[in-house]
Amino acid sequence: MKQYCDGGEAILEAFRHLGLDYIISSPGSEWSPVWEALARQKVNQKPGPGYIDCWHETLAVDMAMGCTAATGRMQAVLLHAGAGLLQGSAGMHSALLSETPMVILSGESTSFGEDPALPIEPQWYRALSIVGGPQRLVEPVTKWATQVGSVHTLYEHVVRAGEFAQRSPMGPVYLNVPLEVMLQDWTPREHPRQVPPAPKTAATAADVERVAALVTAAKNPVILTETAGRDPAAFAALVAFAEAFAIPVGGRGGAFANFPKSHPLYLGQHIDAVVKDADLVLLVACKAPWYPPSRKPTSGTVIAIDPNPLKGTMVYQSQQADDYLEGDIALSLRALAVAAGRPAPGQHAERLARWRREHDRIVADERAAEAEAMTSEEISPLALAGALRAAMPEDAIYVEETITHSALLQQHLPWREPHSFFRPGGGLGQGLGMALGVKLGQKNRPVAAILGDGSFLYNPITQALGAAKNYDLPILIVVCNNKKYRAMQTGHEHHYRDGVAQAEDLWHGVHIDGPAYAELGRPFGFPGWRVERPSELAAALAGGLKSVADGRSAIVDVVLTR
Repeated sequence: MKQYCDGGEAILEAFRHLGLDYIISSPGSEWSPVWEALARQKVNQKPGPGYIDCWHETLAVDMAMGCTAATGRMQAVLLHAGAGLLQGSAGMHSALLSETPMVILSGESTSFGEDPALPIEPQWYRALSIVGGPQRLVEPVTKWATQVGSVHTLYEHVVRAGEFAQRSPMGPVYLNVPLEVMLQDWTPREHPRQVPPAPKTAATAADVERVAALVTAAKNPVILTETAGRDPAAFAALVAFAEAFAIPVGGRGGAFANFPKSHPLYLGQHIDAVVKDADLVLLVACKAPWYPPSRKPTSGTVIAIDPNPLKGTMVYQSQQADDYLEGDIALSLRALAVAAGRPAPGQHAERLARWRREHDRIVADERAAEAEAMTSEEISPLALAGALRAAMPEDAIYVEETITHSALLQQHLPWREPHSFFRPGGGLGQGLGMALGVKLGQKNRPVAAILGDGSFLYNPITQALGAAKNYDLPILIVVCNNKKYRAMQTGHEHHYRDGVAQAEDLWHGVHIDGPAYAELGRPFGFPGWRVERPSELAAALAGGLKSVADGRSAIVDVVLTR
């Protein structure tokens, strides 16, 4: 039994020194050097990342994205050649937009069997190669993409890719590693370094002092956020800062759990009316606070607080910011609180009482609306939201991928802790993979994937269910089934309110003649429920949660009125 030490070992050694937990792959024939290295790792009982095989490339990328979102730790993805990159590119785009770091590798051949000392299989010559290199396919959807030209640079290339991916703005980094590079002998470094974590950037003291003066002087400040909850430290810092200065918190388009729903300063999506009267608006990790972008709904001063406020991934962006604090969110908020001076006890008591009353009113109205919805014979999205809130455990994690129901679900679903809610960015079809990745990173917490029926069908369903079973990742899947692409119909109505389609009820690209969603898990041993009345929701969700607790995923098909 020969113990090789080649480019496959160089890649695995780089992953070890980057501290990665998993290599998540949709396998391709170029990866035998890494597989051989993984076999040696197991036989030699050497610590290193685990390996997960997926049946679809987008699923592999999305699982890596979900695991990183849930743990804060970057993962690696191995894909196959040009075709595999194209399949996985939707997930890469989502990771790029959400600023999720990952190292993505694929391979190719550069000698096409012409090297007599290194015979290469013929598929590369006939069908798999990309003119100009496969990196051309993913340059628009990755932070950086290049080819590794030599085994002598391979280890440092991979390490650099991992470090680069984790620098602000974070994102996926791609390396094309030809088979000819991986199959060459490699000599490990004598004194390899354990790669340090990316440093946190901090706003300058002058910037902090300037913004602190605005916070101190503000009579009616407000905080908008979309992604502050990515980092638990930022979540905690935001809560402490809002409490210290009695500032209400809300916003639309959230991708994370950013603030405790039960907190008296939380107004959620009911914050819009408050923003209009605000004299100071703090955009805390908030890239698109209003729409149209140039229509700022307030005459107040706007401050953007973000390590990377101007997003290079956006074709057009206008926050209408008057000033910036560029740096780590937690560091910025803590420094801002110190510079502004902690208010004297009771200084903001009146302001806090005002927002507590508003928060309590919002909650009471929401609960009343949920109760009213449950009295109907049909299930509205509001009834489903209320049933989920009532049924799910306090430590539940939600991964939401809907369109027309998204705002309502985000307002009504409960959470108190960071990493309790995630929403994938980019195009649809990422929710199941992200939910499985979240479960991979948080195995002790129940995970619910809530998807519209259209969104659900965009996902690699069979492959996701296979991964859930093969890697013991039970999740609750809730399908919001209104039998249509409601967003398509809404867009049509928006532009042609008095058109023929509206008058004749004649729609194209809207109706979904979907499968029996509750039955799709049966081949994998997963139970399912189809629910058509509000009175059936509690039992179905309870059954699904019990199945998840017993180690089997479950699908609840909820037939909605709209």
